[in-house]
Amino acid sequence: MDEHKHTEHTHTAHTPEAPKTLDPHAGHDHSGHHMPPTQPVAAGPKPEKHAAHDHDGAQEHEPKPAASHGHEQDEQHVAHDMSGHSAAGHAGHHEQMVADYRKRFWIVLLLTIPVTLLSPMIMMLFGYHFDFPGANFIVFGLSSVIFFYGGKPFLEGAWEEWKSKSLGMMMLISLAIVSAYIYSTFTAFFIEGSDFYFELATLILIMLLGHWIEMKSQMGASKALEELIKLMPKEAHRLDAVGNVEEVSIEALVPGERILVKPGEKIPLDGKIYEGLSTVDESMLTGESVPVEKQPGMQAIGGSINGSGVLKLTVEKVGNETYLAQVINMVQDAQKQKSKSQGLADKAAGWLFYIAVIAGALTFLYWIFAADLAFALERMVTVLVIACPHALGLAVPLVNAVSTSIAARNGLLIRNRTQFEEARTVDRIVFDKTGTLTEGNFGVTDILPAAGVSEKELLTLAYSAESQSEHPIAKGIVRKGEADAIALLPVTDFQNLTGQGLQVTVDGMQIAVVSPGTMDERGVAYDKETFAGLAQQGKTVVFVLKEGLLQGIIASADIIRSSSHEVVAALKEQGIEAIMLTGDNSRAAHYVGDQLELAQVFSEVLPAEKSKHITALKAGNKKVAMVGDGVNDAPALAEADLGIAIGAGTDVAIETADVILVDSNPKDVLTIITLSKATYRKMVENLIWAVGYNVIAIPLAAGVLANQGLVITPAIGAAVMSISTIICAVNARLLKID
Repeated sequence: MDEHKHTEHTHTAHTPEAPKTLDPHAGHDHSGHHMPPTQPVAAGPKPEKHAAHDHDGAQEHEPKPAASHGHEQDEQHVAHDMSGHSAAGHAGHHEQMVADYRKRFWIVLLLTIPVTLLSPMIMMLFGYHFDFPGANFIVFGLSSVIFFYGGKPFLEGAWEEWKSKSLGMMMLISLAIVSAYIYSTFTAFFIEGSDFYFELATLILIMLLGHWIEMKSQMGASKALEELIKLMPKEAHRLDAVGNVEEVSIEALVPGERILVKPGEKIPLDGKIYEGLSTVDESMLTGESVPVEKQPGMQAIGGSINGSGVLKLTVEKVGNETYLAQVINMVQDAQKQKSKSQGLADKAAGWLFYIAVIAGALTFLYWIFAADLAFALERMVTVLVIACPHALGLAVPLVNAVSTSIAARNGLLIRNRTQFEEARTVDRIVFDKTGTLTEGNFGVTDILPAAGVSEKELLTLAYSAESQSEHPIAKGIVRKGEADAIALLPVTDFQNLTGQGLQVTVDGMQIAVVSPGTMDERGVAYDKETFAGLAQQGKTVVFVLKEGLLQGIIASADIIRSSSHEVVAALKEQGIEAIMLTGDNSRAAHYVGDQLELAQVFSEVLPAEKSKHITALKAGNKKVAMVGDGVNDAPALAEADLGIAIGAGTDVAIETADVILVDSNPKDVLTIITLSKATYRKMVENLIWAVGYNVIAIPLAAGVLANQGLVITPAIGAAVMSISTIICAVNARLLKID
């Protein structure tokens, strides 16, 4: 996620937790003084609980982006139609593809059985004879259905590879099945020779199985656009010139119009607040839960949730100009670039395609002169068919299926196999701060009692007073009190001191928990050097007063995950740079960076700049991974060579990532790298088994030893391919990680 600036905190309007603004620097005073008092706003939450404290100089909030993963969509349409109509047919696209491969596999399997039984090679191998009038026509008919129906995905894929000029598996498969089908048709009706119907049927069957396994080993289709659309309300309260409220569709709004946002409602579109005071929950956009105080002149993002106050906005952006629409475009641009990459199997298949074409052409040219047309055709087709071994279609999918299972057992969900393969080559890993390297929850870091006051006494007063609040800083103090088994004192007369803090009566004593600015305003002396040191570390500081006398200081901060130290140290041992990229203020960011000894720290980064930083870090052919959890991390996750999402993050960030850490533990990043290396090693081993025999089989198929009476027949080729397939299957099951 992204972060906030913390230095001090005060208590304000009652509200559920909230998050950030388009300008992460807007509305926060970092000088250590409280925000000027503003008019109280109508409507509030539950009277018993007092939710948001003001954060003078506290957390900066930046919105986060979203993405679509794997299935591109018309950007103009998606960005413009944020009301729920776009991306409607894409949610089940991946599932439909899996179902399609499954259906084609079973149908082809049924048709392959009679083709196999009527194959001369199988009859000879098992010593039986089965022939009847019209058998050729039946085999031809069944094989034609297998070719056109079962082979359709590969033929279409080959055409796409041809258009994109990135020949791979689909082109190699198509070359083999087209050659086998055309040649077999000629041998069945026009020329003498052995047909390849059995090879055609089994090749298509095996490849369908391989692609089915591959599709099943990946997560379902991306729903990022749908998640974004859920953030947007469909209607808004438009204000006319005299202040009357009219319910309208957000599509009817234009820039310059005024709208009313009631407590608890989603803000319909991006705009500027011109009246009202409230806190706004932008956690669905940022992945963070810290409230953002909103007042006139500040920006509001469409899709964020208003707190307890009434806000009036002037609409500034609609359609393609809105923040969320821009996020979609940014992510899609990055996705398009990433989608051009090819997996290991595709690269191997691409090379085999060229080898097969050249070897087939040379074979034909030689035998057309050395023998006759029929023999030349048979040798050429044998080369083309053998060059696409059955095992190649299963070599990588089988390894992927096993690695996916291992990943799931270790808390990893792999969405993009190709990018996962690249994890082994990562040079730099960029971490978001809040919720990634840190827990995303405020915790008490320092308890500094005044002279004559014990830590327990100070914590008891603060714990009792803050137990009435729902603010994240208050929750941190409450958690500390509960962890230390502090007994709560009776609390009455809760008062929210707008822009200053809170005041209560605890066990008959007047207790105030206030900000440094309030201390200055009241003329209460405190150790400014101690405060400055805490503030320099990016900590939020509150002062506890009893009957106007200082009882002590309590500092809070976003707690660094215990596993973060281990992760950074382990990455250093592997020669991988650990970098932090955050929207938080420089002091808080560098404090965490120093504690973890990170290689680089980028702070106060706006959402739109995150992907630019990732691009810059990729300079010099460096492989960069990004770990994040908020909407505004999405473009960076998409731009990175490997996007890793924290499982507890926003749905949009998760939908954008290549790998998801289900347990939200940064330590699992190390497992990704280890598993990627082990998976790649098995893939290479399987590809060697799958295609290695071609070194011998292709020359023999071409007839280099024909004069010595040694010519590889389709039957021998099929037998060798079967053995290779079995070896690949067994080897894949041996994949393990330490």
